[in-house]
Amino acid sequence: MSHLIEVTNPATGEKIGEVKGISAKEGVKAIARAKKAQELWAKKPLSQRVKVLQRFKKALIDKADDFCRAIALENGKPLMEAMATEVLPIVEITDYYCGHAAAILSKQPISMRRLKYRKSYIHYKPRGVVFVIGPWNFPFVIPVGEIIMALIAGNAVIQKPASLTPLIAIKTRELMLEIGLDPNLYQVLPMKGEEAFKLIGAGVDYVNFTGSVATGEKVSAECGKNLIPCTMELGGKDPVIVCEDVNIGHAARCIAWGAFANAGQVCASVERVYVHESIYQKFVDKVVEVVKEMKIGDPFKDGISMGPMKDPHQLKIVADHVDKARNNGAVILTGGYKIDGPGLFYAPTVLVDVNDDMDCVKEETFGPTMPIMKFSDIDEAVRRANDSPYGLNAYVFTADRYKGQRIAEKLQAGTVMVNEVLITYGLPETPWGGVKKSGLGRVHGDDGLRDLCIPYHVNYDLPYQPPWSLFRYPYTLTKYRIFLSSLKTVWGQGVGAKLSGIRGLFK
Repeated sequence: MSHLIEVTNPATGEKIGEVKGISAKEGVKAIARAKKAQELWAKKPLSQRVKVLQRFKKALIDKADDFCRAIALENGKPLMEAMATEVLPIVEITDYYCGHAAAILSKQPISMRRLKYRKSYIHYKPRGVVFVIGPWNFPFVIPVGEIIMALIAGNAVIQKPASLTPLIAIKTRELMLEIGLDPNLYQVLPMKGEEAFKLIGAGVDYVNFTGSVATGEKVSAECGKNLIPCTMELGGKDPVIVCEDVNIGHAARCIAWGAFANAGQVCASVERVYVHESIYQKFVDKVVEVVKEMKIGDPFKDGISMGPMKDPHQLKIVADHVDKARNNGAVILTGGYKIDGPGLFYAPTVLVDVNDDMDCVKEETFGPTMPIMKFSDIDEAVRRANDSPYGLNAYVFTADRYKGQRIAEKLQAGTVMVNEVLITYGLPETPWGGVKKSGLGRVHGDDGLRDLCIPYHVNYDLPYQPPWSLFRYPYTLTKYRIFLSSLKTVWGQGVGAKLSGIRGLFK
């Protein structure tokens, strides 16, 4: 049964559009259409698929301002953030995979330790229909990055956009159609979550989900039930460790951006700050100074640092975390309140005198807060940073890059950045994904593209293959004694003797 999904501007609360929601029954028909389109698309040479996506890149560049404004209107992030964190990364991701897909998906030879008269290689075929379930916090860059990769790899795509932000998905598909893509190859299905859930077992071949841990657990369980491979990009409670040797001004500005970019609605947002006790007060003072310089308001106005939040429910979670911390002794140095007037604006909030047991420190806030705590030694900081069910990103700030790397390798996070925050999602060469409850699998990087394919193994003979084999019939006691002897003469000796024995056994 169809329904209307109303879309509002989070800065004003005004309605900006509506889309027709579809049912699971209609979704099943869309999957069938996608399968037929994918069969033809997969038969095209990779070079032809790349040319189509190169046209998309050029068209997106030509309409970059339109897309940035559409994102700012629907999602609420300032125009500069819409460009830097949504549109520009898609241009870069498309450019990277168009230029490197041929090498990434080329046949991969396998070196054989034994049976030197045979060879092996891996080749890659598209999975089929990729089901992309996107989030509302980055409604363009997150789903479209996976869509671009899936199409280049030879797949069809079904996208279920977040109900809060379906308009940018529809706009993306319109651009795809303008550059000549088969309309059945990439389809956008605005629908309720429970209807989308029914599609997992309805013929899709791969699921890419970005969203909450609770929903991700249900989606991955359904994928497991149907033996469908998936990637789960889930939540985070990302820590930053600030060492005593840092440039305090640089660190404070970087970390403030990491906490308040997109109004803190970033899975890799800085949500816990551990600062060495020797510089703690100077760092706190500098952060407060930086935050007080921020301008909050209409994302289309010049100089705006932070726009509104998008989800009213999420704003309530942020307020609850802050209120609980305040009631338990935390001190609010900036913010701590919803800004009066229309829209979902919550003031950027810096908290001190917090502890690791407070919700604002242990639970994902997903909003504009920055709890700051002190530590005395690095082992303590690492232990506290790792004491979380999440593990998406983590950050280290230090003047000693080697020290930073040593600390980074001790942190339990899918990505650790030294002296920077957030930006690796926009670097297509690097893998993205979490550990623990932050998700399964990786997107981006070379393996992210290969994961959108099925690896097939081929083993073949060389011209000098011997006409006989110790492995085949007839079985004899003589063969058995040869194998029994080889356990000692080949596998029971050192590497040199082992190689010599193997050559004698199989040549």
